[in-house]
Amino acid sequence: MTFADLLDAVRALGVDALAGFDRDALIAAGVDPARVRALAGVHEVYFGPTRFRAQQRLGVEAARAGGHSLDKLVLIERYMANIDDAAARWRVRRELLSVRGSHAALRRAAQQAAPAPERPAGPDRVRVSRTRGGKRSLTVVGSQRRMADLEHALMGRAPGVGPAGEEMYDALWELLDPAGDADAGAGAGAGGVAAAVPRPLLLIPLASWVRIMRGEGDDTVLGLSDATTMTGAEFLNQVVATGAFELEAALFHPQEGAVNLYRTARFANQKQRDLARAVTPVCPVPGCRHGAEACEIHHIQTWKHGGETNLANLVPVCRYHNRINDDDQPVTGRSNGRGRIDTAHGRPTWVSPRGYPAKNPHHAHFGAMEQLFGTDPPPG
Repeated sequence: MTFADLLDAVRALGVDALAGFDRDALIAAGVDPARVRALAGVHEVYFGPTRFRAQQRLGVEAARAGGHSLDKLVLIERYMANIDDAAARWRVRRELLSVRGSHAALRRAAQQAAPAPERPAGPDRVRVSRTRGGKRSLTVVGSQRRMADLEHALMGRAPGVGPAGEEMYDALWELLDPAGDADAGAGAGAGGVAAAVPRPLLLIPLASWVRIMRGEGDDTVLGLSDATTMTGAEFLNQVVATGAFELEAALFHPQEGAVNLYRTARFANQKQRDLARAVTPVCPVPGCRHGAEACEIHHIQTWKHGGETNLANLVPVCRYHNRINDDDQPVTGRSNGRGRIDTAHGRPTWVSPRGYPAKNPHHAHFGAMEQLFGTDPPPG
């Protein structure tokens, strides 16, 4: 097929191409299921049962007369979802079918004829993204008045010689941390932002530790329990060189994980919390970005169902996933459809509602069991 043949085929694929629509045949032919769903919606509009038979007939005629491609018809239906009344949809649909020109011209007309309803802003909140390329983003949602006040304060501190966004970032740290170092994020003054003290897990092969101590750790990456990373060189400069360095050692069994304390109290003590965070420095639910330092300590077998406060039964889980965890499923056999946390070979793992285990690929490879014994558990 030549490019000219391709153009002819695209022009020929108008509304009549959907008259004999077959969803299963398209999927079997390898068409993207999302594309199939969109075409199925267009077929339903122009050829499906409806109480607006006259409008449907006029719509098919307008689509033919306009020579609209299937892509244009899909675009029109995407905007029809913004209109609740069926009769009004047909009125606006026929108006858009009369538009001539490019795909972009039709989109502009659709945006005017069927604008998307304004989405509710939701509650005031702060959201922090996961790390990408060594950086995170901070999104703040609040009243327009407070956000305008903040923007005015930041612009007032910006020198106005460079990009506004970059200068506002520096001004934000000056505002939050007037006595600290904006680059390091170490707050020293009243009202400043205190540093999140890094506690690298020394769960790496001895040879790597020796390289770090020799000052050759640029290529050695350490995972922290706040879901960030640092190189061995950064560890030397920021932790060891400060004089605040204390070496902590923990003992782990290749199958069972960390050592146990038994059912003497419901809440984990600090040593248990530290060891649990060493096992998994991030919430174990797939896709969760929250580091163990920001997590709650969760009982895998719940306290109410007889679970003990020992390290084999403890795992750091973020507040949200701790609230929705299916605590009762192992006892009742009934699922709440949200999945639960379990453990296998000393490794905390999320288990789907259908019983399939899955790991969180984000940062979890810095956990103690993976660092000491590898991704695959050793034989018993």
